[in-house]
Amino acid sequence: MNEPWGEDGPAVASRAVTKTYANGVRAVRGVDLEVPPGEIRAVVGENGAGKSTLMKMFYGLEQPTAGEVLIGGRPRTLRGPAAAIALGVGMVHQNLMLVPSFTVAQNVVLGVEPGRRGLVDPKAAVETTARLAREAGLAVDPRARVDEVSVGMRQRTEILKALHRRARVLILDEPTAVLTPQETEDLFAAVRRLRDAGMTVLFISHKLREVREISDRVSVMRAGSLVGTVATADATERSLAAMMVGRDLSPDVDRAPARRGEVTLRVRNLAYEAPVGQSLHGLDFDVAGGEIVGVAGIEGNGQSELAEILAGLRHVTAGTVHVGGTDTAGLDVAGHRAAGIGHVPEDRLHNGAALDASIADNLVVDRHDRPPLALRGVLRPRAVRAHAEKLIDEYAIRTPDPTVPVRALSGGNLQKVIVARELSAGPRLLIASHVTRGVDVGAMRFMYERLVAARDAGAAVLLISADLTELLALSDRLLVLKDGTLVARFDDTAGLTEKRVGLYMLGVERHDQDHLTAGLADPGKAR
Repeated sequence: MNEPWGEDGPAVASRAVTKTYANGVRAVRGVDLEVPPGEIRAVVGENGAGKSTLMKMFYGLEQPTAGEVLIGGRPRTLRGPAAAIALGVGMVHQNLMLVPSFTVAQNVVLGVEPGRRGLVDPKAAVETTARLAREAGLAVDPRARVDEVSVGMRQRTEILKALHRRARVLILDEPTAVLTPQETEDLFAAVRRLRDAGMTVLFISHKLREVREISDRVSVMRAGSLVGTVATADATERSLAAMMVGRDLSPDVDRAPARRGEVTLRVRNLAYEAPVGQSLHGLDFDVAGGEIVGVAGIEGNGQSELAEILAGLRHVTAGTVHVGGTDTAGLDVAGHRAAGIGHVPEDRLHNGAALDASIADNLVVDRHDRPPLALRGVLRPRAVRAHAEKLIDEYAIRTPDPTVPVRALSGGNLQKVIVARELSAGPRLLIASHVTRGVDVGAMRFMYERLVAARDAGAAVLLISADLTELLALSDRLLVLKDGTLVARFDDTAGLTEKRVGLYMLGVERHDQDHLTAGLADPGKAR
C-alpha cells in the first residue's frame, strides 16, 4: 500500500531545492516548483539545465543538497526509488528498465507479484495486466515476451508497471523518442485518460511541438534555475525556445531547394546477413551531391546496420556500394575515409569519440599524420591546438580549453565535437545517424544549419533519424526501411506528413518495386 498523502496541496513540488555535486557543479539552483493533481506538466530546458536532476530528486535517485521535496502535499525524504514508489511516484526512463526474456505480464508485476505463500500466480499476473491495460487504454499482449514486441508496447509495459504499483505521479522521460506518429498518438490519448482520472504527469521532452500538444502547462529551466511556468495555450514553440536559451530562436529550418549534382553514393542489391540484429535485403538507392536523403523507420529495422556498412564497420553479404568511382564494399574504415566518407555514429559515447582524450585530440584523430598537423610523421602540438581552437569557435563548442577531456562535455557539446571533426574533413558523403538525439533545442538548430550548409557545399548527406519532424524538415528525398527492406521512396517531401510516412514504417502500406527503382542512375544494374 502507498503511504498517505495530505488532503490538499500539490501532488509533487520542490521548495528552494538545490543540488550541488562533490566536484562543485551546481545542477539545480533554488528551484520552487508545484504541480497539482490531475495536470500534465511539461518540463523543458537545454542539456545541463537541471531538469533531469530535478526529476531524479522527485524519484529518489538523487537527494537535494538544500531545500525540500514534497510528495502528496507533504515534505518527504526520499533515500531511493523504493521510497518514491511507496509514495505513489513512478518513472518511465528513456532507456526502458525491463527484463527482455520475461513476458509483458511478468514485467508489470515484477516485485509485486500476485500469489499466495510466496508462489506467483501466472494467471493472476496476466489478468491484472489485462485489467490495467484496459482501464488505461494501453494496448498490450500480456503473454508476449518483451524482446519480441515493439518499442511502443515496451513503453506501455513500463507505464502499466508504474500503475500496478499505484502510481499517482508519473514521470515520463523523453517518451516519444523512438515512437511512430501513430504510437505517439496512442500514448498521448492514454496519458490524457490518466490525467482525467486524477494522475499527475511530468513530461520531459526536447520536442516542443509535442510539448504543446500534450501538456497543460510548461515549466522552463535554464542553467539550473526555473525561469518560468506558462500555460501551454499561451505558448508557441518559438517563445518556449527563447525561454530555454535566453534569446530569440526560430524553430524553422532555412533551407533553399536542393541543387542535385552527380550521384555520389550508389547502392545496388545490397544484402547483409546479420548474426545479431536486423538483416538487410536487396537495397537499391542513390544519393547525389547537393542533397539530403533521409532514412525513416522504427528503430531496429536495419538503419544501424546500413549506416555501419556504408561507414566500413560491417561488410556486405551481397551487392555493391560505390562512392564516386570507388567500390567501397570490401574496404575497411580507413579505406572508407580515404574515399571521402564522413560518419556521425548514432552511439556517440562508444563509437564517436575517445572519451578520456582531449577535445583537441578528438578533432584530429582522422588526420593526425598529415600536414599541417604533422611534419614528417611528428605531431605539431601548436598546430593541433590552433586547429582545435578554430573548430571550437566555428562550432560554438562550450569549453574553457581544448585540453578538456570530451567526457566532461554535455551531450550537445560532445556531438558538436564529432560533427566538427567529420564536416571539417570536407566529406563527399556524410552518413549522419541520429545526429540530434538527446541534444537541446539550441544545439539541434545548430546541427540542422551545418547539415544544410554541407549539402549546399556539394556534399551528399544520408540522414538517419527516428525523429520524423526532423527528417521532413531537412530531407530533400526520403526512404523508409521496414524489416531490413526498402518499402517506400519519396522524391519530393513537400506536403508529406508524418502520419503518412508512419503507415509505411508500420508496414501498412508500401511502394511497388518499379516505384522504388524508378529513376536510379543505372537501373539496369539494380537487379
